[in-house]
Amino acid sequence: MTTREGIEFEPGLFPGHPRGLPILFFTEMWERFSYYGMRALLILFMTGTTIGENPGLGFDVVTAGAIYGLYTSLVYLLALPGGWVADQLWGQRKAVFVGGCIIAAGHFSMAVPTQFTFFLGLILIVIGTGLLKPNVSSVVADLYPEGGAKRDAGFSIFYMGINVGAMIGPFICSTLGEQYNWHWGFSAAGFGMVLGLIQFRMGYGSLGKAGVLRTDKSPEQVVRTANRFYGIFGAAVVALVAFGLLVSNGTIPLALPDIAQYLATAILIIIGVYFLYVVFWGGHNREEIRKVLVIFWLFVLAALFWSGFEQAGSSLNIFARDYTDRTLGSWEYAAGLLQSVNAFFIIVMAPIFGWFWVWLANRNANPSVPLKFALGLLGLSAGFFVIAWGAANATPETPVSASWLIVMYFLHTVGELALSPVGLSAVTKLAPRNRVSQMMGVWFVAAALGNLIAGLVAGGLEGLEPSPLFRSVAMIVGGGGLLALIVSPFMKRLMGDVK
Repeated sequence: MTTREGIEFEPGLFPGHPRGLPILFFTEMWERFSYYGMRALLILFMTGTTIGENPGLGFDVVTAGAIYGLYTSLVYLLALPGGWVADQLWGQRKAVFVGGCIIAAGHFSMAVPTQFTFFLGLILIVIGTGLLKPNVSSVVADLYPEGGAKRDAGFSIFYMGINVGAMIGPFICSTLGEQYNWHWGFSAAGFGMVLGLIQFRMGYGSLGKAGVLRTDKSPEQVVRTANRFYGIFGAAVVALVAFGLLVSNGTIPLALPDIAQYLATAILIIIGVYFLYVVFWGGHNREEIRKVLVIFWLFVLAALFWSGFEQAGSSLNIFARDYTDRTLGSWEYAAGLLQSVNAFFIIVMAPIFGWFWVWLANRNANPSVPLKFALGLLGLSAGFFVIAWGAANATPETPVSASWLIVMYFLHTVGELALSPVGLSAVTKLAPRNRVSQMMGVWFVAAALGNLIAGLVAGGLEGLEPSPLFRSVAMIVGGGGLLALIVSPFMKRLMGDVK
């Protein structure tokens, strides 16, 4: 069967779903393979010794944590202009392809063993991911113009591709990078992205018109908009390069951790001002304002959650390298392999959680969104208490069992499944009709802020032992979870008829 949008619904890899769904499934799988594969290496490479057969960059943990936080936060922040470019200039399909090409170029740049190409690669991956990440999901939505349960099922399959890539990437890239050559690992991430691009381009015919630019503007207006955008983008690049040079030569006396802290402060101020504007001058009625306040509360909780959860690629990755016994018999596996554990647990547990929420809903016992967020934070906190306990007697000479990290990741996954899947859905339901896209952007900003804080917290390993650092994170996150638990009935009332 073919719809008027040119989308085929015939038996294929996922029977009953559009033929284009496998194309997007594997595109996202390979992109996540490259992203999480490289991320598993990132802070280990930066803090690795500069001597030996496989030298790293030799950065201190504070500097490496700041770079990690800036990189992972900008990936999410650039999703906002990346979505605008797709909506206004290129269409989602072109944005995904161009973004993937830039990502691959970034990984191959990092495969060249110089500090310049390393930072150039990070910049390219940030730009490319900002184009690809928000728009590939939009193409999935375009495959289901009728919406409904079929679209929900399609997204469930699509998100499974995310976690398959996130599970395989660290396994392959870490083994190559840590045990043979860092730059082989970065190259593997690049080849993964290239595979995704090839099958995406070859599958254009299966996508129908999904992801093609739809605009009411004339071609001349699109060209004028594009010229303005390229001018602003070029000026921004020049300004950032100039700023980087002035910082590097000491003209502007700022260290990378200072820049990361200022960016975090700026994000908080901008979001605070935005919500004040929406509440007091946005022209919304009383009911809409109440729901906007709930979104702000969910933003705060989400940022707190990601600030702990994203320790996986920073402080927890360093702990896996320096304080964890990673031997199986006579084989010592790479520290980054433990980055695959969370994705494995998601693949196994996501269907169970989905069934469990439906089972509770059928009995009118499904927890509210604010309560689920509280439970997510408490699960995250419990995981950090576990690893703080395990790290209490850990030293590089007497490392602890990897089972401590595995149990912690299990609890973190429980927290993630209680919070993350409901977040975007809740925001789209709560947002005023004319601000849905803006509020979805706010959700990305929460992830960006959380990643930035995660990098800064990782720098605490420079002056603290792992156990007190992880215990502090557990107490802060747990305190937020308890507060969220206490105020969840009030927030539920503010949500009105939204379930």
